[in-house]
Amino acid sequence: MSAILIDERIVHYEVLGRGRPIIFLHGWVGSWRYWVPAMQTAAMSFRAYALDLWGFGDTTKDPSCYSLEKQTALLERFMQEMGIGKVALVGHGLGALISILFARRTPEMVDRLMAVSVPFEISAVNGRLRSPASPADLADWLLSRDPLTEPARTDAPKADPAAIVASFNDLDGASLMPLMDSLNTPCLIVHGQNDPAIQTPTYERVMAMPDRIHQIILEESGHFPMIDESAKFNRLLTDFLALISGDSPRQLQLKDEWKRRVR
Repeated sequence: MSAILIDERIVHYEVLGRGRPIIFLHGWVGSWRYWVPAMQTAAMSFRAYALDLWGFGDTTKDPSCYSLEKQTALLERFMQEMGIGKVALVGHGLGALISILFARRTPEMVDRLMAVSVPFEISAVNGRLRSPASPADLADWLLSRDPLTEPARTDAPKADPAAIVASFNDLDGASLMPLMDSLNTPCLIVHGQNDPAIQTPTYERVMAMPDRIHQIILEESGHFPMIDESAKFNRLLTDFLALISGDSPRQLQLKDEWKRRVR
């Protein structure tokens, strides 16, 4: 287990591989741990980091740190402490929100961004996720029971429910769509067709965004595409990371296994 101190609070992280940096940020259910297969894929060419956000996993639980602003500041401080100048970000759910906010605020520090299962409006979020009875209940709802889901299921109870609620309180009444329309960072948006927690934005709305933004829907995935269709997700991740810096993800040659139905 690796950890650093930020403002005298413990921030847990893990790292694999060597090369250019990539950071994986978890969502509202689980911790860094469910990223391991994707980290192993990325680590063949990148130095892959994954950290637990405030209130999750083995990072300090402190309600004063749970706002989206404080979680975004955690990412910036982590990069400073680790000597990371420019990075590729892969965020899921809450981690995707933080990645978008960070890329919008400091575009010079983000080379590219993959946003997985991200809500662009608070109305796109199922109420069960917004007001969790417990993180363990969310895990039971969103994850099947098999060996692949155990990392997320095992770490879900470590989360402080207040950290989940706080992030949605900040999102309430806000819209990420204007931020996406002005985002200068190449961004690949990935959603699961069968996600019960997050409503997928329409293809037409995403295509109206700048051409540096692209959407792919994995038709056999729920809220966790990196678990539900791990091999497919990791192939997509590899192709995205292989793009020349600055290129639009719309240049990806979509293979048959991840072509989505146009709505």
